[in-house]
Amino acid sequence: MALGERDLLRLLPRVLRARDFHLYTEGGKRLLDLWLQGGKAVLGHKPPNAVNELKNAAERGLFTPLPHPLERRFIKALEVFFPGKAFRLFPDDASLRRALHKSCEADFDETVPLCDPAFPADNSTAKKLSLWRPFLEPPPYDTASYDVSYSPSYEIVIPVLPWPLGPAVLVLNKDRDFPPGELIPPVLLAPAARSLYDLAAVLKSKTPCQRYPKLDKALASGRWRRRGIYLTTDVDGEQYAALYRSFLEGGFLIPPSQVEPVILPLAMSPGEESKLSQLLVN
Repeated sequence: MALGERDLLRLLPRVLRARDFHLYTEGGKRLLDLWLQGGKAVLGHKPPNAVNELKNAAERGLFTPLPHPLERRFIKALEVFFPGKAFRLFPDDASLRRALHKSCEADFDETVPLCDPAFPADNSTAKKLSLWRPFLEPPPYDTASYDVSYSPSYEIVIPVLPWPLGPAVLVLNKDRDFPPGELIPPVLLAPAARSLYDLAAVLKSKTPCQRYPKLDKALASGRWRRRGIYLTTDVDGEQYAALYRSFLEGGFLIPPSQVEPVILPLAMSPGEESKLSQLLVN
């Protein structure tokens, strides 16, 4: 019987610190994080700009979900990526899913994964709902005019935001009838807005992520598929649990669930690239 998601996470030594794209565990072991909390840490753990925003909002005691100008700032940051759209904010993923279930019961099945564009084909029956992920395609060489905005083809899009503490967001057409969202504590809005602006800056930069020639050669073996920085495989549960263990022993954390993609970090050492390449073909 394949191990469940929680069981796989329990195989991980206790993590004492997380920084950039690495986890530091008891006993002094360092792991390269290829899970990145499902993509919420795609800019790395402890991004300095976002952490400073969090500290400043916390110093002002902005923990209560009350109206605040930071809500408008967060909406403006979302509009960089989703111009002309409407947004509904929720404090966490669970609150968002409850709202979806209540308002879109005919189209939304909580037991079925949402369409994830990191995978090569629609892995969901929820045809009207999709996640959104950054770095799905390589950036153009001429980045001077690179547009980070995205026009969703799905009726409702849930962006995987580059900040792990929330809020969760629904992206909708402005003419869609959907109940209002919730008030979000400003202490969550401040770092989330900063992270979105940082993401836009990285996407527009000339080198948003390294090129990994050894990985490209390893991926040619066909076991894994790549789209942008995301890797997926279609092995069964028992095989995936074995993969999880082998990656962990090799110094890498991959997602505890095979319905999530492996995420290549925006920075990796040559030694890490070599080790990861070997694991991808074994």
